Amino acid sequence: MSEYDYKLDKYLVPLIKDFKEPYIVEFGVRKGISTKKFLDICDKQNGHLLSVDTINYENLIQDKRWTFLHTRDDNFDFIKKKIPEKVDVIYLDSVHEATHVKKIIYAYYNLLKVGGYFVIDDISHIPYLKNKERNNFYCEINNMETYNEILYILNSNETLFDLSFTYKSSGLAIIKKIKSEDLKKEKKIHTRKLSLRNLVRLIWRKIKKN
Repeated sequence: MSEYDYKLDKYLVPLIKDFKEPYIVEFGVRKGISTKKFLDICDKQNGHLLSVDTINYENLIQDKRWTFLHTRDDNFDFIKKKIPEKVDVIYLDSVHEATHVKKIIYAYYNLLKVGGYFVIDDISHIPYLKNKERNNFYCEINNMETYNEILYILNSNETLFDLSFTYKSSGLAIIKKIKSEDLKKEKKIHTRKLSLRNLVRLIWRKIKKN
């Protein structure tokens, strides 16, 4: 079993496998790994999966519970005409750049039912650090920026959804919608890390250590 399979089976599938008649939206088909897992849930629970990708995967799977759209995930008007007003799960695994992830979250979050999940893949930069096996500058920086962007969204919306992370493999951010309100604009996080008070604390810690 790949790390990607394990990550989905351990942290995502258990959250949604008992949904009744779920409607799942998947952005990014990849190799069809997540697609097949979602369809397995749909087959068991009388649900439906809609997948979107810029690569044409329409012949990847033959299943009456699957709709494939060959388009970009930010083709908003077109996609929203193809899906119900409310969905149970949105899974984002397409363009892993913070600005794109933010755009997709804000565009589709309102379509999510209360109690539904918005899941973002690739939020951990740890596997892509210079000294790691996956060593990749692009993935390291983009995953780190995506992670921070999700925290910025939480910073102004912490009463609207629950947020959890897993750092297995390239990680997942799991948003559970708990209120049917519009998302507020994200807000940067300003910590006291560079404050005079913290500087004094660090100097004092160093003195005590010596």
